[in-house]
Order: sequence, then structure tokens, then C-alpha cells
Amino acid sequence: MKRWLLLLLCITALNVQGQLSLIPQPKKVSLGKGAFDLQKCRTITLTDTAFRKEGLRLQQLLRENGYTLQMNDKRTKSSIVIGRQADGRSDEAYRLDVTPEQVLLNARDIKGIFYGIQTLLQLIDAKGKIPSCHIDDHPAFSWRGYMVDAGRNYQSIATLKQQIDIMARYKYNIFHFHITEDIAWRLAVKQYPQLTRPEYMIRQKGKCYSEAELKELITYCRDRYITLIPEIDMPGHSAAFKRAMGTDMQSDTGVTIMQNIIREFCATYDVPYLHIGGDEVHIRNRQFLPEMTALVHQLGKQTIGWSPGGNVGPLTIRQLWGYEGVKDTTLTYIDSRHLYLNHMDPLESVVTIFFRKLGDSMEEDRNVKGGILCLWHDRKVADEQDLFRMNPVYPGLLAFAEKAWCGGGLDGWTANIGAPGTEKAKAFAAFEQRLLAHQQRYFSRLPFPYVKQSGIRWQLFGPYNNNGDLARTFEPEKSKDQLKPAMEAIGGTVILRHWWAPGVGGLLKDPHPNTTWYATTKIWSDREKTAGYWIGFNNFSRSPNTDSPPKGAWDDKQSAIWLNGIPVAPPVWKRGGEKGDAEIPLVDEGYEYRAPTLLHLKKGWNTVLVKVPVGRLEGPNWHNPVKWMFTMVPAGL
Repeated sequence: MKRWLLLLLCITALNVQGQLSLIPQPKKVSLGKGAFDLQKCRTITLTDTAFRKEGLRLQQLLRENGYTLQMNDKRTKSSIVIGRQADGRSDEAYRLDVTPEQVLLNARDIKGIFYGIQTLLQLIDAKGKIPSCHIDDHPAFSWRGYMVDAGRNYQSIATLKQQIDIMARYKYNIFHFHITEDIAWRLAVKQYPQLTRPEYMIRQKGKCYSEAELKELITYCRDRYITLIPEIDMPGHSAAFKRAMGTDMQSDTGVTIMQNIIREFCATYDVPYLHIGGDEVHIRNRQFLPEMTALVHQLGKQTIGWSPGGNVGPLTIRQLWGYEGVKDTTLTYIDSRHLYLNHMDPLESVVTIFFRKLGDSMEEDRNVKGGILCLWHDRKVADEQDLFRMNPVYPGLLAFAEKAWCGGGLDGWTANIGAPGTEKAKAFAAFEQRLLAHQQRYFSRLPFPYVKQSGIRWQLFGPYNNNGDLARTFEPEKSKDQLKPAMEAIGGTVILRHWWAPGVGGLLKDPHPNTTWYATTKIWSDREKTAGYWIGFNNFSRSPNTDSPPKGAWDDKQSAIWLNGIPVAPPVWKRGGEKGDAEIPLVDEGYEYRAPTLLHLKKGWNTVLVKVPVGRLEGPNWHNPVKWMFTMVPAGL
């Protein structure tokens, strides 16, 4: 099959994306005639009592939406029928047949019934109609995960459950819970209560998870067919451990303490995995990780570790985070490379996740089991809701749900939608249509930093050699003549060169330092008005010590923007020119969480000109990489 056919596999299912806004898109969809009227439905019929739990779940969910149905074991006219389909497919597969007379949901296993219910609920429109259709569906990957870093920034149980509910709706099955860090150790341990004492925490002092709370979360996940995987990071990211215990993990005393913690953990919690971290640390005690993983395995649980990472054995699943991919075909891998939400511009996030190929595989194979999307907000937050306003959590979760369930994707990592009219751009626009429909239906009261961008077309002019003078002007800024563009692009965010180049591809194939580019687009307004826009040139990655923009400037590269020839002033930064500090929360540095820039549009066509110069391509330090990019898009208010 051609790669574009594989990429579009989940999108072009009988070309119905404008009619069935499902996320993730099922493997096979065909439309029939008419619709099932839920208003006239009276019963949920179970042909197999093993599925009673899911029948009751569906009954309750429908009741919450105003539809009261009775449960029975006999088929009646106009009913929803749940039954077993005995075949060799996976336990997560399901089939859904909707006609005007009945809804028939079949699966081999209760998990398949659960996932079929999620699809069924998405099909119900505002009038209680379910379009006639046949859906045959199963996932491309068996690991479809999301990770929360609650070590650096504590999240309440209610907030965690909110995310777990959304995970369940979109067919996730792994919740990776990172709960020990340099900042704070947040897992209560009976033998060592000092680990969670406030004086040993740097942020949200005293905030931790009790045994009862972690068990509650484990049960909450299990009820939704999600496996909770706790992470006790060792021996790195363990400064909080050292403060509390007065010893390094890799010391003889530290080893004994960690073995006691592992024994208590394995005896206390009914989970199949323990994530042991193992990354970003100098391994002085070469026996530390082998001894810890051997103990976990001896106690009946499997281990997962970061890769690149420490010297774990072949039984430990590798979670990829660096540039390296699947190197050893005897090992099992989970992909989290370039899947850190805090490092993504909100508009870029959906693009790059949508085009990803997990583990460089179109679907699960003997080595690659799937992937985990990660929320690492390194910087301190003033409020836990900032995690969702400053990071594209929910847009990213929906995009990754599509990717992990459907599979496919493109080779390499990309950050841009592509050129107008390309198959790549058409594929993304089709997905974006479904994404925005879900945003409107399910996320109207939740932070959802994403707006429509697939209709914005840019003409780009360059490259112009500025010889290190970033203020230097060139023809697009001075001439009124019609210039020929060097290229065209689509998107609200356009990334010329990614800060992780060449690992992540930007728009420019061969970017050069000391270069200036320009971009222009037109905005139509049916009347004179003031409208809010997201405008930015240096989207923060919420890393520990990112500097604030200079006072009186959009960024430190002298980027600029004009509307109808008039300069658009940058925001008055609350911390303009300040050096980054991991313990000082961000406030207005990113376009997605500050007030939109107000632009006065004239009636008719309005012309936008953007200037994006660059000097060096290397940042002053790793906290402040050069982000050669710009964002300009209606804020959707």
C-alpha cells in the first residue's frame, strides 16, 4: 500500500468524516439509510450475562442524558442488543450495527463492549438519533497511554479522575503516574513517613497520595479498563528521597531502604507493573538497577524503564524518550519520543501527534507495543488548572487517541501541516474537522487550547541574509510590488526550524543562521470590527528556566508583525526581561494563556505581514533553545 493510503486509513473510511465525527476513527465504517431513534427505545437486551456490567453502565450513561431504558434478556422491538461474538479477534475489538429497528453491539470480550459503547455514545446526536451504520473496529496498538507528572506539580484526585474519564471516552488503556521526583516524593510509605513530610518538598508542600488514594485511583482506572502504572523513579530524580532519608539511593543504606519500599509497594498495590525510571543519572552502583528490577520481578510484577536509561535487563520494557529508536529486536518498547506536551506549541501539538508513526511502525509488532503521551510541566504552577491552560492536554489527548488506535503515520517527525492542496494537508484538515466537533461537544467548559488552523494559508519570502543585523529590512517590508513567494504553508503556527532540529523537521529544509524570512496572509472581514488573535514568536516549552521575552519586544530576535501596514505592538509583559526561574510560575509568556491581541480589522481584505529574523541557531543554554517560528490565528472567542 502507498504510504498515503496507510496514513489516511482511519480518515477516509468510506469518506464519511463530515458525517460521523468519531475519535478515534474506526477501522471500517459503512453508512446505511435512516437512523435509530433513541427516543423510542425502551430496552437494553443482554444475550450474554457476562456483559451485565457494561449493560448497566450504558443504562446509567443514557439515563444521565435523559433516556430511560430497562434491562432484560429478551430482544424487543427497537432495542439495544449487547452480545458475544466468538471469533479470533483481539479482546478490544467490537462490531456495531445500527439500523432503524435496532442497535447491535457484539464483542468477544467485555473490553470490546466497553469500547463499542464509547463509539455508540459519540454517534448519538442532539435529537437522540443514531445514524444507520456498520462499524468493525479494533486498535492498532495495545498500549495507548497518558502520563501525568504529579511529582513536580501535584494534582488533586478530582483532577486526575477528570483526565481518566476522558481517557476512557477515547479508548486509552494505560495511565502512567509519575509520583516521585527531585521536587517532591508524593507516594506515602508506611515504613518511611518522612518521605512525604512538607519540609522535604519544594513545591505544594505536604501534598501527596495516601495508600487509600492510590488504591482508589487504581480501582477507578480498572473500572474503565485502564491499567495504572505508578513510577518510583530510581536512582535518578531522587533529590527529595535524599533530603528525607539523608542518604543517596545508590549507597548501601539507600539500597536497603529502596528494597523495603519495593516490598511494601508490591504487597500493597494490585498493579501488574512498576515503572522504575532509571534515566538522567550517573550510575555509580552498577548493581543498583539490576537488584531492584530482580526484586520487583521476584515479587510478581513487571518493570518498565526509560530509554536511554540505566543498565536494566532484558525483562524490563523500554519507554523511549530520546532520539534513539528500536535498536534491539529482542526487547519490548513503548514510544514517548517527541510526545511531551509541555515541549509543544499548542497548535503544533495536534499536527505532530497526528502525523507520528509510533515506534516507527504502522501498527503493533513483536517489539513496539504502542506509546504514552506525557505531561511534564517542569516549571512550578500557581494553580493546577494552569497545567491545562498552558499545555495542550486535551487537544493532545484526542490527537494521540487517534494515533494510538488507528496507527499509520509518516516517517520522521514533522511540525507543520504542509503545503496547500497536498494530501498531507487534506488529511490533517479532515481530522481537525472531527477534533473541533469534539471540542464543541465535550470540552466547552474545560481548557482546550486549540483553534482551527487548517484554513490559514501563508506565502513565505526569503531567505534574506541579514549578516547578524536582525533589524535589517528587506523587500517584503519596503516594496509595494507583488513579490514571488519562495513557498507556501498552512497553519496558525508555522515552524521554520524546530528547536530540536534536525530530529524534528521544520518548514525549511536547509535553514541558515543570520537569515530573515517574511510571511504574509490575508484576513477577510464582512465589517469593520475588533477581533482577538493568538500571536507569538517563541512559544515556551514550560521548561525550568526559560527566560521571559524582552520588554517592548515580541521576542529576542526582533520579530515583528504588521496589519495593513501598521505595526502590531507586543504585549506589556508582566515579567519582561527577567531570567527564567523554575520556581516562578509562568503568567503571560505564551499566547494561549494570555489575553488575545486585539486587532482592528477593516471591512474587506486585511493584509498581515510577519517578519521572523534569526541570528545564531544555537540557544544560549538548553533552557532557552532558538525557536524560529511564529503564530498568528483567530483566538476563537
